[in-house]
Order: sequence, then structure tokens, then C-alpha cells
Amino acid sequence: MTRTDPGRTILIADSDFGDVDIERAVVEGAGLRLIAAQCKSEEEVIEAGREAGGVLTQYARVGSRAVEALTHCRVIARYGTGVDIVDVEAATRHGVQVTNAPNEWCAEEVADHAVALWLAAARKICRYDRATREGEWHWKTGRPVRRLRGQVLGLLSFGAIARLVAERAHAFGVDVWAHDPFVDDSEIRACRVRPVSFDELVEGADHLVVQAPLTPETHHTFDRATLRRMKPNAVLVNTARGPIVEDAALHRALTEGWIAGAALDDIEEEPAKQRDWQPVNPLFGLPDVIVTPHAAYYSEEAIRTVRTIAAEEAVRGLTGEPARYPVNDLRGRPVR
Repeated sequence: MTRTDPGRTILIADSDFGDVDIERAVVEGAGLRLIAAQCKSEEEVIEAGREAGGVLTQYARVGSRAVEALTHCRVIARYGTGVDIVDVEAATRHGVQVTNAPNEWCAEEVADHAVALWLAAARKICRYDRATREGEWHWKTGRPVRRLRGQVLGLLSFGAIARLVAERAHAFGVDVWAHDPFVDDSEIRACRVRPVSFDELVEGADHLVVQAPLTPETHHTFDRATLRRMKPNAVLVNTARGPIVEDAALHRALTEGWIAGAALDDIEEEPAKQRDWQPVNPLFGLPDVIVTPHAAYYSEEAIRTVRTIAAEEAVRGLTGEPARYPVNDLRGRPVR
């Protein structure tokens, strides 16, 4: 395979897995060529992918400009479930298949992580740990800590991951509420969860876990107005996408005591999408904030699965096989 074989090359636009061994085995095993880059902008994706028939992307945006410029591209495979970094409409117009990985690849991991963040925040685990390391040995360090049993754990969305969170949370004796306008109330009740309106969820939850997708409608759902309505003892847990919560509003809510704490698996600026990112977010300086680096999905098993799915979907797109996990419908549209 040489650089003169346009369309027979698959580009890894970016990844933080440390190697490309899994993808290489799949791609080269199908007789195709693999190249890997670490793109942090759409311009870099365009430059790296001029010969690419397929693109794999973890964080790098593949927007309308990239879709139009990558004239050999026939498939864009996302490492993960959300596809907000891909302009799916532009891809569809140009006959480019977009694929993702179904939630199942990391659902158990994200549910475990959400519960871990919730418990760590509720029990003030990180505050106790920091104080102990600094020589303070006292139960009062974490005051106030309240009994979980009988409190309300709210879930924003009730998809596969949120249901696993609910399943785990019941063991702690909390009342589980959920708001999801796309799920029938009877389906929510069947899981021993109380369906509520968004207003009821925000105003009534003692602990609120965000597991909604990032869309234009959910962007900054938790802004100043929403955070103002939460209980002063409430803890916000976000194991969805960072921009669902407005960082500046959350900082103000915590410093002014509108809510009691937050545990976040992602932040608004999404550091992995930036080159030379620095930890200057003001939230990092607050004692009642826990932040993990978008790691909720991680286990060795999950990483292996998602990498294999993405590589196989790209190969299928270049070898004439239908996608197993299509995001867009190309029926009736010419494939370039």
C-alpha cells in the first residue's frame, strides 16, 4: 500500500490510547492502510486526512468543512457513543456513513463511576483524604454529612446507563426519581423509579446525576437559573458531557452556597480537545468539587471493545459492507 491509493487509507484523527495496535490489526488485516495523527483542530483533520477513505475520531472534530474537504472519505467512525463532534447532517449530504459504538460498550463502567462519584461526594471522601494527608485527623473535617437512606437520588435521563445507576442506588435506600421526556412513565415505574417533571427533579433531588446526551437543547441545562432552584444541600453529579453544566454558573453556585457539592467526570472546556491545556479552571480550587478526567467509561475491557468496534466499522465502510452501528441513514444517497 502506498500514498497513491486514495480511499484505501483509514486515518485515526486522534486518540489517547497510547498505541494503535488493535486498529492496525483490524485495518491491515483487511488489506487497507492505517495512518495515525493527533489532530486538535478541524484544519489538522483536513490536512492529515486528504487521502483517507475512513476516519476514526475520539475527540477531534469532523465538521462540515472537513466532510467537504475529505473527498475520498466514505465513513467516519466515532470512538464512543456520542457524535456531537461530527457534523452528521453534512456527512449525510455527502454520502458519508457515520458510525458509533452502542452504549453497552461502557454502560457498566459509567454506572459504577457515577455511583462512585455520588458516594465520594456525599461522604466527603476526597475532603477527608486531603485533610488526613495534611495532618488533620478528625471526623468533623467533612461536616455536614447526612444519612443517605430516605434521601432522593434524581436521574436526568433514563437510558441504559441511568437504569444501571438506579439499579445500584436502590441498595442504599434512597428514593430514585427520573426525568426523561422520551421514556414512558410506565417504563420508568417498572424499574422502581418515580417519573417526575424536570422542575420536580431539579427542586426535589438531594443528589442529581446527569446522564443525558449533549445536544443543542441540553447544552448549559445547568446554568445559573437551574442551579438556583436546587436544594442548598444538593450534590450535582455529571457523568455525561461537560457542557451540559455551565462551569462559571457552577462555580458561583458552590462559592455562594446555592448547592453543597459537585462531582464531575468532564468539564466544559473538554481538555482532551485542546493542545497544551492548563488546569486553570476555577472549579479545581474548590474543596467540594471532585473532578475525574472523562474516565467514567474506562476499563481495559471497554477500551478494547470500543477500539475494535470503530476499526471494524471503518473497514466495513471501505469494503462495501453495511455498518453495524450506523448513526445516519444513507439509503437513496450516492456514496462518494
